[in-house]
Amino acid sequence: MRVRKLTFTALLVAAGLSLTACNGDDGTAQGDGPAASSASSASSGSSSGGGAGSGSSDRGAGEGSGGQETAAGSGSDAGAGRCRTGELEVTATDATIDGDPEGSVAVTFKYGGGRDCALAGYAGVDLKTDEGELSAERSGQKADSIVLKDGESVSFGITYPLNDTGGSGVGITGLVVTPPDETKSVTLAWPGAATLPVTDGTGTPVRVGPMGSAGQGGAS
Repeated sequence: MRVRKLTFTALLVAAGLSLTACNGDDGTAQGDGPAASSASSASSGSSSGGGAGSGSSDRGAGEGSGGQETAAGSGSDAGAGRCRTGELEVTATDATIDGDPEGSVAVTFKYGGGRDCALAGYAGVDLKTDEGELSAERSGQKADSIVLKDGESVSFGITYPLNDTGGSGVGITGLVVTPPDETKSVTLAWPGAATLPVTDGTGTPVRVGPMGSAGQGGAS
């Protein structure tokens, strides 16, 4: 009887330990539940934080861009889009000065688009001749950006070799001008000398200057 009682007691102790162990496991599992949830929240928070961070970065980038725009705004071409061909009245006049070794033509852009616009660099210039089109070379002068208000004008110069060979030369039949950064051209009557000298390609080339390279007194 005592043996059975001891055995029964042992079973109760074992059962108690088992229950304790189970309760301990449950407690740990329950403890892991909130911990896992917190980790998940932290992960989500980190992800959300990344999104917020991205948003902050976007805003920062926007503010940075704004700052750059403000910095750019201090320049002469602040807020001005480029001048379009259709907004420009293009004219060409003979600007050759007696005694100069080369001929000069001044091309003027008069702006009429109703807003500020910017011209920077070189215009495209081609001469129409009896032998085909001849493209002018850039002079290499510094090309600054120029802002035009409605009604304002700017000029640039074209220089070309004078035909003093005594021969008939190559006849010039027209002038094609393309404003900087544009693809639409304007064809004008050529106001300079009627011919270019015939050369073997080693003579003085036709050159074009940047915006502002010609003014009163002729081309530079």
